[in-house]
Amino acid sequence: MMTELLTSDEGQTARKLARTAIEEYLGSGEVIKPESPPDIPGLPPVFKNNRGVFVTLNNRSGSRRELRGCIGRPYPVMPLGEAIVISAINAATEDPRFMPVTLNELNNLEIEVTVLTTPHRVEARPEELPDKIEVGRHGLIVQKGPYSGLLLPQVAVENDFDAEEFLGQTCMKAGLFPDAWFESDTEVLAFEGQIFH
Repeated sequence: MMTELLTSDEGQTARKLARTAIEEYLGSGEVIKPESPPDIPGLPPVFKNNRGVFVTLNNRSGSRRELRGCIGRPYPVMPLGEAIVISAINAATEDPRFMPVTLNELNNLEIEVTVLTTPHRVEARPEELPDKIEVGRHGLIVQKGPYSGLLLPQVAVENDFDAEEFLGQTCMKAGLFPDAWFESDTEVLAFEGQIFH
């Protein structure tokens, strides 16, 4: 369960903070301070709480959205404001699947911020796992040895996955076979996300 939900206004502040962080970094190379970002008066107190967060960048053309970068921190290891700033800059400049975003491109990018609950292990026998996963509500992490993959809750909805497909796709994101979730040494964790876009 989410420890403290962000309000709609706080969610829009999170998106503005992510965009400002990218603009400043691409323009000047500066990493903004989350406690005093340009053009954003004092951040609400929730931004000081340690939370997991992902920042997703999408190119939008008409009704189509095309991923342009997505990086985050799945665990609450730093204050939300700081995690948003770092994740936004990383998504724009360090996602290995894409060339770095340019300043000229930024106006055409949609920025989505997903604030996460702390991931927890799904306690079930492998054949029962799909019944424990609620598509649209849960995001997944699959871990096996040195391999790990994460998919946000919205990925299953956007791709019309059922729970089994979602498990298989998360395994493949980890570099594993799609049925690796059946193996006893594979760990499946679930989390929830509050999405602002």
